[in-house]
Amino acid sequence: MTNLSRRQWLRTAGIAAGSLPLLGISAKTSSFEDFLKTLHHLPPGVSAKLNANENPYGPSQSVRQAITGAFDRVCRYPWSEVGEVQKKVAAKEGVSPDHILLTVGSTEGLKITSLALGLHEGEVIAGSPTFEAMLFYAEAFGGYINRVPNLQDENLSLDLDEMARRVTANTRLVFVCNPNNPTGGILPAAKLRDFCESVSKQTVVFSDEAYFDYVTEPGYPSMVELVKKGANVIVSRTFSKVYGMAGIRIGYLVARPDIIRRIEAVQVDTPNILALNAANVALDDQEFYRHSLRMNAEGKTQICQTLDKLKLPYVPSHANFVFFKTGRPIAEVIKDMRAQGVEVGRPFPPLTDWCRVSTGKMEDMEVLKKGLMEVF
Repeated sequence: MTNLSRRQWLRTAGIAAGSLPLLGISAKTSSFEDFLKTLHHLPPGVSAKLNANENPYGPSQSVRQAITGAFDRVCRYPWSEVGEVQKKVAAKEGVSPDHILLTVGSTEGLKITSLALGLHEGEVIAGSPTFEAMLFYAEAFGGYINRVPNLQDENLSLDLDEMARRVTANTRLVFVCNPNNPTGGILPAAKLRDFCESVSKQTVVFSDEAYFDYVTEPGYPSMVELVKKGANVIVSRTFSKVYGMAGIRIGYLVARPDIIRRIEAVQVDTPNILALNAANVALDDQEFYRHSLRMNAEGKTQICQTLDKLKLPYVPSHANFVFFKTGRPIAEVIKDMRAQGVEVGRPFPPLTDWCRVSTGKMEDMEVLKKGLMEVF
């Protein structure tokens, strides 16, 4: 795969995609794909969009100015501007630029890692439920996803002990989403570090840190610290959450240079020039960064206070959403909350009597509060 040119790869991928129906693989691999198609088409009467973990306060004014200021250059290809953002991200993470790959959202990083590491030919170990983008992609091309049920503790934590036990010679990658989506919980710092360090000696560990900015535990470690030690670890980060740039699509991977080169060889394209300029400025805008964290904390407080009143249990969240137990089928909850003007998260099997709700603006939180009180 890594010896193919991009043009050859695209041709091959096109043939493969065209062959999927013949292989019995549907383009609609799950309810997740259907969910994506209708994500931004809210039903009439719905005013509080709290189903996709977006940051409604972004992007910042400085980022908006950077985007509009870059329009005169959208007639040019973006490749010459990649290096500047790459250097700035590298400085933020404390690594050299050859440890960084900019991607079209962190989701592209997840998917092209699947291609680069040949996950379609082997096994991926992951918790369940967790963020499935990489897993669905590998599975659609024939990979085997070894799903480990999450623990039934207060955080619905990933079962790291069982995940480690399941590693074999056929395991191509172990996927860890921390904070986890959809639960919002984090793993104990020392246990996570020990797990990643140990397992990375047997196979690649992928640490999805899309929500890492929201972690409130002092000194909580990013697994970038293991990348710096040369471990077999890949970390993904995104500008979609705390920076409020989900619609612009830019994220990045952090890994050893040899791993980055391997993944870059199958990358489809680079972020566009507007996204690059937005990310470049966003990294400097600490005022907006702190504002996003502050407003998210206020939103979570309001959600949790309402859930406490209703005596509905929830996972302590280190993200921009809260996962709570409804005691009812999620399909019913989605319908009933929609009738109250609120769009909440999709089903997350096997926890189909739980609901994920995102934080939003304060007016959204008021609509949510009224809706929860009415429904529950």
